[in-house]
Amino acid sequence: MFHNQTIYTVGTTPRGVTVVDVNSDNKPDIVITNFNTAAVGVLLNTGNGTFNAQTTYAVGYQPFSVAVVDVNSDSKPDIIVVNYADDTAGVLLNTGTGTFNTQITYAVGDSPSGVAVVDVNSDNKPDIVVSNSDWNTVSVLLNTGTGTFNTQTTYPVIGSPYSVAVVDVNSDNKPDIVVASFNTAAVGVLLNTGNGTFNAQTTYAVGTYPISVVVTDVNGDNKPDIVCTNYADNTLSVLLHC
Repeated sequence: MFHNQTIYTVGTTPRGVTVVDVNSDNKPDIVITNFNTAAVGVLLNTGNGTFNAQTTYAVGYQPFSVAVVDVNSDSKPDIIVVNYADDTAGVLLNTGTGTFNTQITYAVGDSPSGVAVVDVNSDNKPDIVVSNSDWNTVSVLLNTGTGTFNTQTTYPVIGSPYSVAVVDVNSDNKPDIVVASFNTAAVGVLLNTGNGTFNAQTTYAVGTYPISVVVTDVNGDNKPDIVCTNYADNTLSVLLHC
């Protein structure tokens, strides 16, 4: 079904990846985090499914996860990265041509590892949600409306939240937070109160050391289900929505 791989050189210890058209040519480009190079790399699509050499942009130390979303309403996707060793989230605004400005950093919790960029307070501006793996919290940074962000609001969770997803799980049209708690063999769900703040988490047992989580409808009932990978069990957990 697939041709042999084509390999592209990037930075040291690439960790996170997403694929989004960043230069408005209707061709999806690759954005990666280079964990031990303190940089994100952007590989522009040549137009035939091959990619140019990466262009790198300096970020914080040990960039972990990355999202690419338009945060300042200019119809150009921007880069949002969490810097694991710096305890920051970095925002690199798109110049409009698929190149990016110097990152602006925002303080988050200790050892941020997961990031999602979703409008959580219904103002049509995407907000930043970060899982802080060594602080047992999630951080929510609301968008001011201009692509800058307010100081974080933190919510306690359990057991080293490693990965985060932000999806409406209770059909109220308000996105909720779901985290994989690495040291607790559980996923946590924090329901949105309706104004971009969140209730205390409800936890659900999964396998040992859950490390990554995705929320999507897997059984066609129009209700989002939780899927997570369990690092130590060599298993995958699927939690169907009731």
